[in-house]
Amino acid sequence: MAPPLLKLDNIHLTFGGTPLLDRAELSVSPGDRIALVGRNGSGKSTLLKVAAGMVESQEGELFRHPSATIRYLPQAPDFDGFASVRAYVEAGRGPADDPHRVTYLLEQLGLTGEEDPATISGGEARRAALARVLAPQPDILLLDEPTNHLDLATIEWLEEELIRSPSAIVLISHDRRFLERVSRATMWLDRGQTKRIERGFGHFEAWRDQVLEEEERDQHKLGRQIVREEHWLRYGVTARRKRNMRRLGELQEMRQRHRTHRGADGVAKMAASDSAESGKLVIEAKSISKAFGDLVVVKDFSTRISRGDRIGLVGPNGVGKTTLLNMLTGELAPDTGALRLGVNLEIAVLDQKRAQLDPDETLAHFLTRGRGESLTVNGQEKHVASYMKDFLFKPEQMRTPVRELSGGERARLMLARILAQPANLLVLDEPTNDLDMETLDLLQELVARFAGTVILVSHDRDFLDRTVTSTIAPDGGGRWIEYAGGYADMLAQRGSAKFVARPRDKAGKAEQGPAEAAPAAAKPASKKLSYKQKFALESLPKQMDEAQAKIAGLEAKLADPALFAKDPAGFQKIAANLDRERSSLSAMEEEWLELEMLREEIEG
Repeated sequence: MAPPLLKLDNIHLTFGGTPLLDRAELSVSPGDRIALVGRNGSGKSTLLKVAAGMVESQEGELFRHPSATIRYLPQAPDFDGFASVRAYVEAGRGPADDPHRVTYLLEQLGLTGEEDPATISGGEARRAALARVLAPQPDILLLDEPTNHLDLATIEWLEEELIRSPSAIVLISHDRRFLERVSRATMWLDRGQTKRIERGFGHFEAWRDQVLEEEERDQHKLGRQIVREEHWLRYGVTARRKRNMRRLGELQEMRQRHRTHRGADGVAKMAASDSAESGKLVIEAKSISKAFGDLVVVKDFSTRISRGDRIGLVGPNGVGKTTLLNMLTGELAPDTGALRLGVNLEIAVLDQKRAQLDPDETLAHFLTRGRGESLTVNGQEKHVASYMKDFLFKPEQMRTPVRELSGGERARLMLARILAQPANLLVLDEPTNDLDMETLDLLQELVARFAGTVILVSHDRDFLDRTVTSTIAPDGGGRWIEYAGGYADMLAQRGSAKFVARPRDKAGKAEQGPAEAAPAAAKPASKKLSYKQKFALESLPKQMDEAQAKIAGLEAKLADPALFAKDPAGFQKIAANLDRERSSLSAMEEEWLELEMLREEIEG
């Protein structure tokens, strides 16, 4: 096994009260792809900062290989002192690094390099920070939420770039599909301690549940053992004094372990407040259009949204998702066309920029809207401290100002306020930003069982596939098309055409014209499958199984931490083969799905 490039042992860090990190460990060897996961506030970002040398632990050891280069992607990059994005990105290169790689990365990420760091958006700032850490191709990449503020096109490009990268990678992300594709090992930070599984994130949740079940069983056994020992202490026949004192000492030790055990963190309890039922028709748009100067954002779009529908809006940043959302909810009038809203609509809105948050306002004041210390939820009055606990806030945080909350806590706070508001139409603009996995699961369940109607904008492919009944996506030139099903269904119906980044002019502004890959030409309906189609439908499952077996074999080879150190060229060759096999499998799956849908259509 190759020696680690980076190793953290018995890291302890506390800011008063319960330790944030308690004997935490992290080991990174050449070729590692580690997903660092855990609840919001569990200390993931802090552990990554300790590894990067930005935070010093109070106890423990930190080893970095003297020749290893490490680059850290922060959640909030600092552009102070840089006149342009290119200057900021080039500052991350070393003397021996390829200068042309900066230009390549800027182009791939939709930047010119001439942008002023003081005026760029959150998404542009994230892309610039990514270009800076990727430019030198370091030995270790430490990535904290690399997909935040990125659109689907950029997330998919970043996946491929990291899969091909020779760097060892430790990454924090709440994007399930991103983690599943990139990671080959998973580190779980839970109650200050780390546990590792040498498998990718796709296997994490089943393993985590098993660990928690075993822990609960062990605690139950310990409790029963304590009861037996106490019974012996009170009623047992006196034996030799030394033996009795030893058992008494062991009993006291067991009591201490049982008393100081930190149970698993609770889960948020989300439920939307009920409202009067809306009419069956919620929104009807007929040929609505919107343009800003010469830029056509929406052109002749029509839809009919009924009660109970869950609609997802997807597309690259800047294509006009929020504009279309505001038009559909009546916040923005269309230039042409007609919009009709249904009767009895009560709308609750979660905006993308969290504009409703005042950094100086306390949590209690924000949740009650300044009306004392209680609020009405589903017709019942509830004390704000009790309601806060449903969203994993402590009662003592009632007087905490919003500015002291983390990004995940702010997201939970916004959801808490929105869900207390009676509504039959939920409008969620990027609701998954900064939420941890468990809270995402609960939000997914809430959206899926919500009795009213939901319209949401998201770049989280897994969340879309699990929640929405139809997906609205751009088709270039201001045209939007509605597809049945989630994101994967939309791709299949488009002919697998993925989104591409919007081209940009020298000023860094998105150019006019089609922003996405055009869908494949629609095939004429066929009354029966051709012989070639039937053969493909029958043979593709076997070919997909063979491809999955090859992928598993290649992944097993790459899992060897010593491979990169002893054979870098071989490592790159296997990684390239793995990339090709994955692409081939994806193409076969999409072809099979198309044929299966065609077969069902003919037989139906």
